[in-house]
Amino acid sequence: MPPILQVKDLVTEFGPPGGPSLRAVNEVSFSLERGRILGLVGESGSGKSVTGFSIIGLLDRPGRITGGQILFDGTDLTKLSGEEMRRLRGRRIAMVFQDPMMTLDPVLTIGRQMVEAVLAHEAVSKETARQRARDALGLVGIPSPEERLAAYPHQFSGGMRQRVAIAIALLHRPDVIIADEPTTALDVTIQSQIIAEFQRLVEMNGTAVIWITHDLAIVSRLADDIAVMYAGRLVVTGAASDVLSDQRHPYTKGLIASVPSENRRGERLAQIPGMTPSLLRLPQGCSFRLRCARATEACKAMPPLVEENGRAFRCIHPVLEGAA
Repeated sequence: MPPILQVKDLVTEFGPPGGPSLRAVNEVSFSLERGRILGLVGESGSGKSVTGFSIIGLLDRPGRITGGQILFDGTDLTKLSGEEMRRLRGRRIAMVFQDPMMTLDPVLTIGRQMVEAVLAHEAVSKETARQRARDALGLVGIPSPEERLAAYPHQFSGGMRQRVAIAIALLHRPDVIIADEPTTALDVTIQSQIIAEFQRLVEMNGTAVIWITHDLAIVSRLADDIAVMYAGRLVVTGAASDVLSDQRHPYTKGLIASVPSENRRGERLAQIPGMTPSLLRLPQGCSFRLRCARATEACKAMPPLVEENGRAFRCIHPVLEGAA
């Protein structure tokens, strides 16, 4: 069975047509199979969220896709009109945002918002839509879902609002859910509960998930596959177990070394020197080379993605297993 989603050489830019532009996503390619979770990882400004917004067609102007394909179940989303994308969005492709208030209207009850979300895509009665909404709230672990339908967003805690946003995304049992750091602002207990809900729902419905995050600890628990972005490009892709256990790219090794649990008690936390470069002033060649201890003059040429045993990495001086 072919992947439900294939992103091929995606290029997303910001800037006026015909004028100077900033390339936030630079020839990014990956695929997503049904019932699997892809962790899209990177620091702030790496392009991971812009990739998600590009896929679902929610780029704010002056952002625009200028190259590549986004094949969803065989259909190139970059060729669809705004109305055609609206018919797909929410029904077959859904998104969960970091801030649930990007999904929720503060002046409408939860029930009304969920019922309208159902009726926007399906010709069913209001009572059927309400039942769907009630069931979705129960599915994500919200107690007394019938009573909660009458509540307003401000009457929920942050964790409960995020659960409601997830429930709305699940109303139509979409083929793909893009989750943009949905647990970042939540405490660890609520994070664990929401991660467990996602894993259960993927297993039950066969939904494919792109989980966008900077948190490798979450990805290690959740993802089947990992794609690491840096300065708009993919630098590592592969099965989660391979990427995390044998970090061929120095950037991935630095990210994992920066996780507090990887540092010895009482020692200074490991960190990657420097900062992510501005997309307006990227260094020549490998964008990571100015922060990389392994960089040489050869790194002034952009390395290709090298495939090795089912994974790929963009580095001409890869870290060998067990090496520093």
